Amino acid sequence: MRFEVLVEDKSGSITIDIVLGTILGKNGAEHCWTMHSFKGLGHIPRNLRGATNPRNQKILHNLPRLLRAYGKSLDDASSVIVVVDLDDRDCINAKQDLLSTLAPCHPCPRTLFRIAIEEMEAWLLGDRDAVTAAYPQADTQVLDTYAQDSICGTWEVLADAVHPGGAEDLKKKGYPAAGIAKCEWATKIAPHMVVERNRSPSFRAFVDGVRRLAA
Repeated sequence: MRFEVLVEDKSGSITIDIVLGTILGKNGAEHCWTMHSFKGLGHIPRNLRGATNPRNQKILHNLPRLLRAYGKSLDDASSVIVVVDLDDRDCINAKQDLLSTLAPCHPCPRTLFRIAIEEMEAWLLGDRDAVTAAYPQADTQVLDTYAQDSICGTWEVLADAVHPGGAEDLKKKGYPAAGIAKCEWATKIAPHMVVERNRSPSFRAFVDGVRRLAA
């Protein structure tokens, strides 16, 4: 099976690329995938069949156009995976919005939509042993405060646990400090993750969906 994987930012792309290697094996062996990272979430265009602004690199802005193109170009041995953060939106409405982008597709590509709740860092926090393996000096008291897949400022929790100065330091530094830190966390933590022990329901839903496609 070949997968085209669309993710809203670079750090999420790093995490998912590593996780796919864990559950599917080496890229290019039995299965292969191409990662496409964007620069944030954005909004779905009102006109799902219209042209997109090439300067807008948000995932939702480009999603209808890309899915139309994939529907025409991908074969039966290919699938699209779309992963976005929930942030502070309603999960049911967010999923319906994603599904709506398939409406103008003729034919429709085989597509798996998955939502990280609240943010992709929840998937890293879902495996506490992986966090402490990557960061032996992590603040376990901060990790103890985290309620899995809660709407709580997830990346800030991880920052407070592993980053010197915590989230406050990254916010003071501004762009692109937080993005660089998130990529570092993904690069260091994801290789230690064990799929079966991850406590994140949204992560497990992602893994189950990928495995069904691969089967």
